Amino acid sequence: MSFSMTTEAARRREKTVTRRLGWWFLRPGDIVQQVEKAQGLRKGEHVVKLHVIRILSTKMELLCSMSMHDPGECAREGFPELSTEEFIAMFCEANRVYRDVMVNRIEFEYECPDEEGREHVLLSC
Repeated sequence: MSFSMTTEAARRREKTVTRRLGWWFLRPGDIVQQVEKAQGLRKGEHVVKLHVIRILSTKMELLCSMSMHDPGECAREGFPELSTEEFIAMFCEANRVYRDVMVNRIEFEYECPDEEGREHVLLSC
């Protein structure tokens, strides 16, 4: 799953929610590889892996209903500097959609290897 618009927030493990126009097949417990960018790679460029994440929940909702969530929702999306309305406008522009579009709200947590690299330990955010 590409995190090109929120790469730094993902690197810092601050992003714990993402809204997508797809990924409807995801279920809680699914394991997904975060990457910087998955499409539009130039010749010679390679996918850069960030973290492995575990899906906690998915929910189909209208983008404009984002204001019904906790005020910290934009921070969880990796945009702490934006208001809800600013985030919705940015999402609409980036995805060429309107505010009443149905999105998939995906909540996740980060996995990381233990000190010896033998098993995975969940880091809840």
